Amino acid sequence: MGMDRAKQLRIATYASVATAVVLVSMKLGAWLMTGSVSILASLMDSLMDSAASALNLLAVRYSLMPADKEHRFGHGKAEPLAGLAQAAFISGSAVFLILHAVERLRFPRAVEEVGIGVAVMVVSIVLTALLLLIQRRAIQQTQSSAIRADALHYATDLLTNLTVIVALLLSKYGWVWADSAMAMLVAVYIFYSAARIGYEAVQQLLDRELGAETQEQILTIVRREPEVRGIHDLRTRQSGQVQFVQLHLELDGGLALEHAHAIADRIEREISTLLPDAEVIIHQDPSDVTEHVDRVLWPPPPQER
Repeated sequence: MGMDRAKQLRIATYASVATAVVLVSMKLGAWLMTGSVSILASLMDSLMDSAASALNLLAVRYSLMPADKEHRFGHGKAEPLAGLAQAAFISGSAVFLILHAVERLRFPRAVEEVGIGVAVMVVSIVLTALLLLIQRRAIQQTQSSAIRADALHYATDLLTNLTVIVALLLSKYGWVWADSAMAMLVAVYIFYSAARIGYEAVQQLLDRELGAETQEQILTIVRREPEVRGIHDLRTRQSGQVQFVQLHLELDGGLALEHAHAIADRIEREISTLLPDAEVIIHQDPSDVTEHVDRVLWPPPPQER
């Protein structure tokens, strides 16, 4: 992977950890001063963010390690494993919040020092928004699943913090139940976020194909070679920052081996330009002996035109 992309990953993970520590410290103080269960909800969310960010930091550092004799495909799957762990962390925090909110609904209590609570949540929104800008840049350049998962639950924090502000203001004007109700809404949204993170992590661990658009771009590259008669067994997947592309080219069986190899080399270079961190494996087959189901031919047979 390019140095710039590795640098973006490190910046994003360090910024995430630093932001999480600051947010936890502020919200802990605000909760102790106000007694607000919605601030406690936000605090628990930030505590989970801290654990997840620390886990991300370790996972990204490990995933950036080069391939070795025991891990010939690299260490990229550390990232979706971290995403799966994040989903478990986030789900646990949601369960805790629901239990605490139900208890507070049964035994309501007025919120104190509302002004301090609102101020802390406003600062939290600003810090979270700045972090999301850093993470967005890293995601655009690296497509990291771990950073994407981290950014997802920080994005939910913006909504969380806004609902806490609403809950604090409603409580100030006598709507004591609003504090617990908002906390429960936050918990439900946290569950939803955890499910999305977990789903994406599992899909990567199961080697889901790259997107249809990327696969079509690969086919377009192959079609530009006039001597290629077809392609079959196109397989793609992603592991951390590295994409893997495997395919079989169908060529005239009379071509010299050196000539066929040169064609494959040209296609491999173009795919590597499209996917800079990809590992590309191309096999050449004589077109007159290939009979595969998973096959792409051009021009298409007459009945398909």
